[in-house]
Amino acid sequence: MSHSGKNITTDLGFDNLSIHDSFSCEMNKPDFRELDLGSPVSPLRTRTTGLSTTTTTTTTTTTSSSSSSSGSISGQTRSNPVAKRPESSPNSHSGELSGSCETSPTAPNRNLKVGHSRSESGSAYPLIYSGQHQNQSSVNSPPINVLPTGNICPSGKILKTGMGLTANRSTRTDTLGSGSGHYGHGSIMRGGSSNVSTASSCRSGGGVAVGPENVAGGKIHRGGASGGDAEELKRIGNEFYRKRCFGEALSMYDRAIALAPGNAAYRSNRAAALTGLRRIWEAVKECEEAVRLDPNYWRAHQRLASLLIRLGQVEKARSHLCLPGQQPDQNELHKLQAVEKHLSKCTDARKVRDWKSVLREGEAAIAAGADFSPQLLMCRAEALLKLHQLEDAESSLSNIPKLETPTVSCSQTPFFGMLSEAYPFFVRAQIEMALGRFENAVTAAEKAGKIDPRNVEVAVLLNNVKFVARARARGNDLFKSERFTEACAAYEEGLKLDPSNSVLYCNRAACWFMLGLWERSVEDCNQALRIQPNYTKALLRRAASNSKLERWADAVRDYEVLRRELPDDNKVAESLFHVQVALKKSRGEEVYNMKFGGEVEEVSGLEQFRAAVSLPGVSVVHFKSASNSQCKQISPFVDTLCGRYPSINFLKVDIDESPAVANAENVRIVPTFKIYKKGSRVKEIVCPSRDMLEHSVRHYSF
Repeated sequence: MSHSGKNITTDLGFDNLSIHDSFSCEMNKPDFRELDLGSPVSPLRTRTTGLSTTTTTTTTTTTSSSSSSSGSISGQTRSNPVAKRPESSPNSHSGELSGSCETSPTAPNRNLKVGHSRSESGSAYPLIYSGQHQNQSSVNSPPINVLPTGNICPSGKILKTGMGLTANRSTRTDTLGSGSGHYGHGSIMRGGSSNVSTASSCRSGGGVAVGPENVAGGKIHRGGASGGDAEELKRIGNEFYRKRCFGEALSMYDRAIALAPGNAAYRSNRAAALTGLRRIWEAVKECEEAVRLDPNYWRAHQRLASLLIRLGQVEKARSHLCLPGQQPDQNELHKLQAVEKHLSKCTDARKVRDWKSVLREGEAAIAAGADFSPQLLMCRAEALLKLHQLEDAESSLSNIPKLETPTVSCSQTPFFGMLSEAYPFFVRAQIEMALGRFENAVTAAEKAGKIDPRNVEVAVLLNNVKFVARARARGNDLFKSERFTEACAAYEEGLKLDPSNSVLYCNRAACWFMLGLWERSVEDCNQALRIQPNYTKALLRRAASNSKLERWADAVRDYEVLRRELPDDNKVAESLFHVQVALKKSRGEEVYNMKFGGEVEEVSGLEQFRAAVSLPGVSVVHFKSASNSQCKQISPFVDTLCGRYPSINFLKVDIDESPAVANAENVRIVPTFKIYKKGSRVKEIVCPSRDMLEHSVRHYSF
C-alpha cells in the first residue's frame, strides 16, 4: 500500500513487503510420510478420548497471529502436543514507538471445535480430510459443510474429485497460504489476497505458507512471520523509524493498518512517521483517528497534544495533554504554557496596533514551540507589513508551511477573533494589495470571507480591497486617456481606504509629473519609498522630478542607486551622465572632454600621464600588470565603473610596459589605484575590494 500526501499552497503572486504469491509443486498428491520434526509445519495429530476427537496443532509464528491446522489423519493414534505461543489482541498497542507495552488483557478463545480453527476475526475454516480413518472406531463423520478430499492445484484452487461437492457451496475463491496464520499440509484459506503477499511452495501432499519478509539492517529476509502479520510490519516500521527512514516506516505502518485498520497504535505510529516527514496536518488526523479508536490511548493523546502545540492550537492541546488520571509530559506542558503566554501578549498588542510588540511576541511564540503555525508566521508577516517592511513581509511568506486543509476541529479554532484558517488569507490579501497585485488581493480576501463570513474585520478588508482595486483600475484608464487630474482623484479615493499603498502613491506621482507639479510628484514618491524603500518606479519618478526642479545632487543620488540596480539600462546610465554634468556646471566647475559612454584610456608615456591627470575634474588611474591575477579580476569592474560614473576620467597604466610612469609614481604593488584632482593626488588605494574602490570613486564623483 503506497501513500501519498501533498500539501496545497497558494501562489504568492500577491513497500507491502512484497513476495509474489507462487506455488511450486512436484505433484498434487497426499503426503503419507511420518512427521518431519524439522519442518515448520506439522500435520494434524489426533488423540482419542471417549467419543470425541481433539486436535493439537503446531505453529511457528513469531508474532501475533491465529493458527489453523489441517492435513491427513493417519491410522496411528499419537499425541504430539506442542504449546502455542500467546496471541496478541488486535487492539494491542505493544511495540508502539513510545516504548510503552499496553497489551490487551483479553485473549482469543482457544476452545476450537474439531476440524476448525479460528482466524483473527473469529471465523472458522474447514479442514481437508484425506482417505478413511484407520484403526479409529470412534471417529465421527465430517460435517456436511466440510470440503471433501481433493488435490490442491498449483493455482491454489480445489480440484473436485469423485466424492463430489455440494452444488450450493460458497463460490468464494479458496486460496492456499494466503491467510493470517500457518497451515498444515493441504490447508485451505478462504478469501482473497492479503495486503502482504506470501510465497508458497508445494510439497507432495500440500502447500506450505511462507510468512512475510523480515527487514533487518535494510536487507530483506524471507520467513519468520505469518503472511497477514500486522505486528511484524509494525516492528519493521519501528526499525525504519529509529533509523530516521520515515518514508519506509510510513510504508510499513500503512500495510499494518490495511491488515488491522482498527488498531490505534498503528495510527499513532503512522502519525510519528508523518511528523518526521513534516506532514503535520496529516499526523494530526492520524492521532485524532487513534484517539477515536481508543479514547483511553494516552500515548496518542500526548502525541496529538504535541502536534497541536506546534500548530499554535493551545486550547485543544491542553485538552489532550492534561487527561484525568494521567501525568502530563512536563516538557510539553512547559512548552504549551510558554506558547500560550506569548500568544496572549501578541493578541493584546494587536488590538492596540502595537506592531513592534506583535512582531516580538509572535516570534517568541514561534521560538517557544509553535514552529509550524501558519497563523503565527502570518502574524509576523502582517506586523512587518504594518511596520513598512514590505520586502521582509513578502519574503517571510516563503517560510510559511504549505497550507493544507486542516481538520475541522482545528479550522474552527479562533485566532485573533477570526477562524484560524481564514487568518492566513486575510494577511495575504493585505500584502498582495501593498505590492500592487490587486487581483490576487481580491482573491485572497474572498477566500477569507468564505471561511469566516461573520467576522467584521474580514468583511471590512474584503470591501476595502474590492473598492481600492476598482479605484486603481479607474485611475489607470483615466491616465491612459491623458485625463491626469481625474486620474489623480481616482487614486486619491483608493488612498483614503488604503493609506499605506505605495503603488497608489507612485501612480499619483506620475499624474503630478505630467501636470508639471513636480514638487507634489516628489512628495508622493517619498511616501511610496517610505513604505517600499526599493520601489524602482518611485525612485525613477523622483529622480526625474528632481531633475525638473534642478535638484541635481538629489537626482544624481537617485540615478546612481538605479544604475547599481539596473546596470544594463542605457537610459538610466545616460540620465545619470547628464545630471552629473549639470551638477558640475551648477558648482562652477569646468566641464572638459566629458562624453557619455567613455572608455578607460590607456596611458603609455610619462608626459601623456601628466597631461591626463591634469585635466579638469577627477581622474582615477589603475596601475596594473598583465600577468597579475588580481589585476585580471578587477579590470572588468573598472570598465563597469567607467560607464557608471561618466563624469570621472578613468586611466590605466601597465607598469611592465610603462616603467617610467610606475617609477615616477612609486608604484611597486599592483593593482594600485590613485585618484587625482586637477593634477594633485588625493587618494591612493592598494589592492582594494570592489566595494572599497566604488565607494572612493563615488565620493570623488561629486
